[in-house]
Amino acid sequence: MKIRNITFWILAVIITLAAAKYQRATGPTHPLQGEVVLGDAGIKYELRRSSQQKEAPVELLISDPNVTGVLSYKRYKSQDAWTEIPMQRQGNVLLSALPVQPPAGKLEYFVRLTREDKAITIPPDRDVVIRFTGDVPSWVLIPHILLMFLSMLVSTRAGLEAIPKNGNPRKYAFWALGILFVGGMIFGPLVQKYAFGAYWTGFPFGFDLTDNKTLIAFVGWVVAIAAVLLKHHARTWIVIASILLMLAFSIPHSMLGSELNYQTGQVETSK
Repeated sequence: MKIRNITFWILAVIITLAAAKYQRATGPTHPLQGEVVLGDAGIKYELRRSSQQKEAPVELLISDPNVTGVLSYKRYKSQDAWTEIPMQRQGNVLLSALPVQPPAGKLEYFVRLTREDKAITIPPDRDVVIRFTGDVPSWVLIPHILLMFLSMLVSTRAGLEAIPKNGNPRKYAFWALGILFVGGMIFGPLVQKYAFGAYWTGFPFGFDLTDNKTLIAFVGWVVAIAAVLLKHHARTWIVIASILLMLAFSIPHSMLGSELNYQTGQVETSK
């Protein structure tokens, strides 16, 4: 039993870390990375797609002093003309900055690099979209992140414990629901309020995917706990709730999230 307990915890940690890494790496707020070639030199880039209430720096490590750059940007989904800013060189770095936008405001941007008669665009195939958020205090953000991670871990552990017939998933199930409630249904709306000005933009008020997937995972665990209390296929429902939470939180974070409509001045759900 002790060996199985340790094994299940190790498996739960591995599964949770893998899901968290996948979510972060595939989300629309993760920096856009890549490499282009200008002349004979390869240039790696990492461009921001999220920023709090401050200018968002755009920096490229380019040691060749003959390379110059221009940053072009405009408000997302607008008819604005492109604003062009020559990038400044500081040593081996070309840098500029995007102006701060209201919470949920977005800019689309790209960089054009030139060396003699050659020019390239970064990224080469599309513009980058960056979203600005309000300042979320650490006393709200840190507990939210930690509790959501912990809820995934305990939920996964409960699901593993429910698979063997002699397993005892009851205590893990109650902990999973409680941690998810505090992290997702209390601190989650607080983060949303500080970042975008609204406590809840999911069902039935909107289509925010982050809010909706939290709600789905929470309802799944409420059903599982009801099954435990009623002693009706409890193991099956615990496994289902565990899988449901893992699938929900494997969805890239901030997809279909809050977006400022510059024409109406209202924060809406991005399409």
